[in-house]
Amino acid sequence: MSDAPASARTEGSPEPEPPAAGTRRGRAGGALHWQILLGLLVGGIAGLLANALCPPGPDGTPHAGLTWAVNNVATPLGQIFMRLIFMVVLPLVFTALVLGVAGLGDVRQLGRVGLRTLIYTVAFSACSVAIGVTLANTVRPGLHLGAEQRRALNERYAGQATEKVAQAHQAKSLRDALLDVIPRNPVQEMVGALDGSSPGGGMLAVMFFALVFGVAMSLAPQRTAPLIPVLEAVYHTVLVVVGFAMRLAPLGVAGLMFALTAFLGFDILKMLGWYVLTVLCGLLVHFVVVYSVALRGVAGLNPLRFFRQTSEAIVTAFATSSSNATLPTALRVAEYNVGLRREIASFVLTVGSTANQNGTALYEGVTVLFLAQVFGVDLTLGQQVTVAVMSVLAGIGTAGVPGGSLPLVIMVLQSVGVPAEGIGIILGVDRLLDMCRTTVNVVGDIAIAACVNRST
Repeated sequence: MSDAPASARTEGSPEPEPPAAGTRRGRAGGALHWQILLGLLVGGIAGLLANALCPPGPDGTPHAGLTWAVNNVATPLGQIFMRLIFMVVLPLVFTALVLGVAGLGDVRQLGRVGLRTLIYTVAFSACSVAIGVTLANTVRPGLHLGAEQRRALNERYAGQATEKVAQAHQAKSLRDALLDVIPRNPVQEMVGALDGSSPGGGMLAVMFFALVFGVAMSLAPQRTAPLIPVLEAVYHTVLVVVGFAMRLAPLGVAGLMFALTAFLGFDILKMLGWYVLTVLCGLLVHFVVVYSVALRGVAGLNPLRFFRQTSEAIVTAFATSSSNATLPTALRVAEYNVGLRREIASFVLTVGSTANQNGTALYEGVTVLFLAQVFGVDLTLGQQVTVAVMSVLAGIGTAGVPGGSLPLVIMVLQSVGVPAEGIGIILGVDRLLDMCRTTVNVVGDIAIAACVNRST
């Protein structure tokens, strides 16, 4: 995917880590997105044909034969893929966040560079998520589907569990919601995080625990150093499992898309176009407006000249869809083209490839709200704030492998009671969005480095 692995790195280490086993981007890895797209097309076209040849009865009841095919063939194919992803959500979130924070180094020794990098990273990520959430609420791409079809989707995927999760979130006061972020029993929160049965803050509490754990490790680097290889081993093992799941993605996507289009027809594809347009508009606004304001106001640079100077990194990021693979180019561009100090560029870009995922945070926020609209889950203001916060934090834990962001999107979906199976709707168009959000991520890293370079 678009984001570098959240493994611990030290200051001045410019070389990216090699990809995990089973996730290389060679000829086979590069063909994966085409296989997924083919699965999307085959499943979608087959579903449209089935929808035309086997229309529902006069009372709106789906065709019996079509229902059997969906329930016994298409849906199980998609569920195998989804369950493999579900299986690794918790270990991925915990290890990635801990390693991402611990990789910053001893926070007491980072001084002004580390503090300002953190401030700019949080500010950029908050702006990106705010743009995404605003656009999703304004355009409302998930509502470009008939009320009857949304109701059918909600009945198919949501069920009583979703309603209970939503009611539990709505019933909490602001005080209780804030207190629940700090878990009394992290293990208990982990057990119930994905099914809505946790007694407290659920996945957000798990993420808080991981962040505190990572900060504690960075404060005692010598004594906690033996933990780093263990966590990295778990993290990379999880990435291999994600790689296994992605090998099944073409079949899974075909099954999920067939199940959707067989019942909903062409309207689901039209709605998908609105979703893609919303994400791309959000990324463009963040890229052009937010970065230009920061470059001019904070870094004292001409935005147009900056974008020309970083064009090589932009093209590399767009072509490879990998912040990890673009890191060496970004380091060279930042130092020689933009003129940033080597020590600043090395630190900020290396840390940023893990912790600064503006484009990914925006994409995740829009995706969650889009799917909530599709399934008729009416999120309160508090739940939308939860989505925004978790999208920012999830940027730290997004893996730099094909499908690496899927577990994090599923995690956020589950936290607000949106059926995670709906992720299958957007898998076929994810490659285009991946290329675009990677570009935003990489340019954001260089922009933050320019801001830090000017202010230190």
